[in-house]
Amino acid sequence: MRNVEETRVLVPVLSQLLDQALQWRSLRASSILHSRLLRTGLFAHPHLHTKLFLSYAATLPRITNLLTSTIPYPLHTPSYNALISTLSRHCFPFSALQTLTFMHELGAKLDTYTLCSSVLAASSAGATHVGEQLHAFSVKSGWMSSVFVGGALIGFYSKVNRVVCARKVFDEIPLKNTVCVNALLNGYIECQRLRESISLVREMFGLGLEPDECTLSGILRVSAETTSITFGLQAHAYLLRRTEYFAEDVSLQSSLVEMYGRCGLACKAWQVFDQGAQWCKRMRRSDVVLWTSMLNAYGRSGLFDAVIMTFNEMLAEGIKPDEIAFLAVLSACRHSGKVTAGLHFLKSMQKDCGMVAKAEHYGCVIDMLCRAGELEKAWEIADEMVLEEDGCNGASISVTVWGALLSACKDTGNVGIGEIAAKRALELDPGNVGIFVELSNLYARVGKWFEIEELRELMKERGLKKDSGLSRLDR
Repeated sequence: MRNVEETRVLVPVLSQLLDQALQWRSLRASSILHSRLLRTGLFAHPHLHTKLFLSYAATLPRITNLLTSTIPYPLHTPSYNALISTLSRHCFPFSALQTLTFMHELGAKLDTYTLCSSVLAASSAGATHVGEQLHAFSVKSGWMSSVFVGGALIGFYSKVNRVVCARKVFDEIPLKNTVCVNALLNGYIECQRLRESISLVREMFGLGLEPDECTLSGILRVSAETTSITFGLQAHAYLLRRTEYFAEDVSLQSSLVEMYGRCGLACKAWQVFDQGAQWCKRMRRSDVVLWTSMLNAYGRSGLFDAVIMTFNEMLAEGIKPDEIAFLAVLSACRHSGKVTAGLHFLKSMQKDCGMVAKAEHYGCVIDMLCRAGELEKAWEIADEMVLEEDGCNGASISVTVWGALLSACKDTGNVGIGEIAAKRALELDPGNVGIFVELSNLYARVGKWFEIEELRELMKERGLKKDSGLSRLDR
């Protein structure tokens, strides 16, 4: 055993080395330091043991259970709290919950910090039963009076889609803050309970709580989902009156642009967008989200030429578009029938920006070509994608893409390509009744009645049935 002076010198050195092992995520370095701690008798040092635990967790999470079981004496509650919190933040929720279990078995005291970090880990791991146990413990121990524990439980129930339980916790806690409101508001929005979201915001002002950026983003999202322009205008007015940093908050501006676009007010969306774009230009910053929100706003308003023009301006400003921006401009080309521009953007996405086009991008281009009557070109692009992805069954292309090609073949009477598209779609989704119906309609258009009977027999063999249409009297 080292004397006090040697220990005082070794602890900071070993602590720094463990920090580097954690940063490098090196299992070899962690193992060497582990053996060093055992030889020097410092393995049980709370500070060093915690850092060793984290360095192992970053490289080999399963070994953390072994480390916790070899602690010669219990750590103090703050050391456990730091361990649980760090494991949870570093995306090791199961290790965090294992540490909580070991801590509880040793009889260590659980405080608000322990409960908040553990509830966060339970929500990240989707461990509903653990969150419920922590809720019960908080009630029995009296920690439900803590606004921090209450907010953590509200966030937990919201993330596991149990907003009724989240609302009960919200009503039960004696003190409420903006964080609690935000957690419940996000839960309502994710579950599409938009009326409750609006009521909660009004209740928030009744409690005398001030909304923050998260609250305002949620309000704008609710307004966009419900297309309630009145609610959105009130949020915009509040931002202008109360938020001094609104001109610099590009995230909130993007949410506003999205809201106005969904409500069909492209002019208002452009006003907000122009303000944010000018600020970014002055600060020499680029924000692709803001530009993409404006592209989507124009697209939803049917201003497809404006989408293409804005996208070109975006490129001229030196802003690299992302996959969503390319999807917006390809969709605009599809609806406006600009085949040449659409093919150019698809090629630019792959060649100039180094992105891999996904099924959604190919779907836009294929549908665009089908609308223009260029079925052979559409088939070439679909087949080219299959070859690029090495998918012999075209598994990377969604059924929607093949369905669009089949639908276009039905309109033009192209049986050859239509049959191949139907075959590829059914390989991906054998139980898709819609593909059988489209193929049957194609056969009916060209008078292939024998093939229609074969399709019906095949559907019977697979136990598939076409949905019957209902009139108002049937209902």
